[in-house]
Amino acid sequence: MNKKEEKYNRRRLKTSYLTTVISITLVLFMLGLLGLIVLHAKKISDYVKENIGFHIIMKENTKEARIIRFQKELDITDYVKSTEYITKEEAASELKAELGEDFIDFIGYNPLLPSIDVRLKAQYANVDSLEQIKNELVAHETVKEVDYQKSLVHVVNDNIRKLSIIILGFSVLLLIIAIALINNTIRLSVYSKRFLIKTMQLVGATERFIRRPFVWQGILHGLYGSFFAILLLVGTLYLARREIPELIELQDLDLFLTLFGSVILIGIIISWFSTFMAVRKFLRVKTDYLY
Repeated sequence: MNKKEEKYNRRRLKTSYLTTVISITLVLFMLGLLGLIVLHAKKISDYVKENIGFHIIMKENTKEARIIRFQKELDITDYVKSTEYITKEEAASELKAELGEDFIDFIGYNPLLPSIDVRLKAQYANVDSLEQIKNELVAHETVKEVDYQKSLVHVVNDNIRKLSIIILGFSVLLLIIAIALINNTIRLSVYSKRFLIKTMQLVGATERFIRRPFVWQGILHGLYGSFFAILLLVGTLYLARREIPELIELQDLDLFLTLFGSVILIGIIISWFSTFMAVRKFLRVKTDYLY
């Protein structure tokens, strides 16, 4: 083989490697984007659910110290995320702002009662839990009335359930497509070396000896692809945060690290398995079928 042919083959080999890494990178990037959507969808759904809660109206003539003690009792329960004590005066100020006039001057006194706004943790924001919690609160000696928007809870949970099913279905479909694309890319890469595989086999090399460098190379391609995919994901997150600053409230470093670790793991596993199966195929194929 002359130098020109050797240079050509080396360039073609590098192009093959580059194509494989780029293909793996793009597929893993799409999977990572879907992962980001899933993570943010979960965060958004939790955020919406945690804005569902109770408006607890206290009984008239209940002392403020007793209300504050009841508020602290609520704060330490498993289902409460946060509470806010609203005095009679604060309630009157809010109502005056909404009405645009001073209703107290008109009727001569403040008819509003002190209250506590309760925000629940996301896992308790469903109808069954809300009804049970409401019954417990109503039975308290200082509580006059407990109110929450039952219809809103139904709508929110129903929409979140439908959205979760759609995202789950799309995730499974994209994962299957990703596996198929990476598998085909690696098979084509191994196919270009089928004669080398068969030559090594004919001179007495064992299957394990032949397979090992190909598998390690596949794992390396998976690592490279994962690394570049993570860089693209970080760039996407940076641009998204710059355009939508509110997203920073929904972002969680631990979840991102889990996502990036999953991208690396998926890249390695798919690349390893696809390379293993492709080499195995050409090790078992007859020489006549290589052409």
